[in-house]
Amino acid sequence: MISRQQGHPHSRKWILPLLGSLCVVTPFAIDMYLPAFATIATEFHTTTAQISLSLSTYFVGFAMGQMLYGPLLDRYGRKRPLYVGLVAYILCSLGCAFAHDLKTLIALRFLEALGGCVAQVGAIAMVRDFFPVKESAKVFSLLFLMIGTSPLLAPTIGSTIVAGLGWRWIFGVLASMAFVILILVFTMLPEGHQPDHSVSLLPGPILSGFWKIVRNPQFLTYTLAGAFSFAGLFAFVAGSPIIFMDGYHMGTKTFGIVFAVLVMGFIGGNQLNVFLLRRFTSQQIFLSALVLQVLIGTLFFIGTQSRLLDLKATMALFFFFLSCIGLTYPNGAAIGLAPFSRDAGRASALLGFLQTGTGALISMGIGLLGVKAVIALLSSTAAAALVILLTGRAIIGQPVETDPAETAVIH
Repeated sequence: MISRQQGHPHSRKWILPLLGSLCVVTPFAIDMYLPAFATIATEFHTTTAQISLSLSTYFVGFAMGQMLYGPLLDRYGRKRPLYVGLVAYILCSLGCAFAHDLKTLIALRFLEALGGCVAQVGAIAMVRDFFPVKESAKVFSLLFLMIGTSPLLAPTIGSTIVAGLGWRWIFGVLASMAFVILILVFTMLPEGHQPDHSVSLLPGPILSGFWKIVRNPQFLTYTLAGAFSFAGLFAFVAGSPIIFMDGYHMGTKTFGIVFAVLVMGFIGGNQLNVFLLRRFTSQQIFLSALVLQVLIGTLFFIGTQSRLLDLKATMALFFFFLSCIGLTYPNGAAIGLAPFSRDAGRASALLGFLQTGTGALISMGIGLLGVKAVIALLSSTAAAALVILLTGRAIIGQPVETDPAETAVIH
């Protein structure tokens, strides 16, 4: 048994980097092939907007898979489901490399997400396994720094691979990265949660367990508010190739650079959060950042409708909008998961499902409606998040910091 507060020094030293490596599986799967959209569209004789549907189906698979792995992570411990999911992700990534039409690519991306989603939901659950509740927001910020760094590297790596080897090699690299992470998890990551065979895998008890979590007003309020806030990032990821490559006629390499610069806003927000938590509570930061996000989204929408925004103004507004998400996301996750310990796997899965499911719908809307939907969705989802938060806060009162059944050890 490993104490949550102390633990074995050798094991504890590797926990955060290993959780971070798990968290970057999906960001790389999403961002590395964005610069290849135009190339894939040309090869498959279709449009960039249609290729973005392969991104949307990844989001759908990612959302659905989390609901599958939540109970498995609680019943079988964290590591065994990780092995299964990562192997499936590796095989499907290799399949994507050999896809010869858009329908096949879309189907394989869906299956790839079903496997790969276990990495992030498992990592988020293990934050509750290895760290006290009061440290959760800081730990999430550090993990999201690693997640946020991925878009700095992934599009650049992807554009280099496309230029030198072709877009299919992107998926070969994704498979290779996942294989390395799988070996590291097997050899170096301690088990954070003893298998709990009282957790049923029958549909009735699973749904009942999820319903119990949803009925917690703190979880529901901060998860939904965080999901609608975070949807702005999905809108940016799905819409940026259309805005910058189609609208502003950027080349592959230029887009990769611009994408990386804008994601610095998200990273900056995450790191600012670490410092703000020394003086303010997660609740204060979440509310303030969300209000600012709504104001920026409204300004963005008005400027777009009035045709007053040039490239520089568009980039500036995206940057500050993403900075707000960098503040809302870790605090919303920490507050939403705080009431749960024994059910951390299912709670983190449900959190991920609601956030990713919302994002999947947003990205599908962009794929079907095009560039005009991007800015409208940015502003409307932020406003919805603020309404949910203000309504829920009136019901919750003071959020609890921990599960009443919290135990002080990690098996």
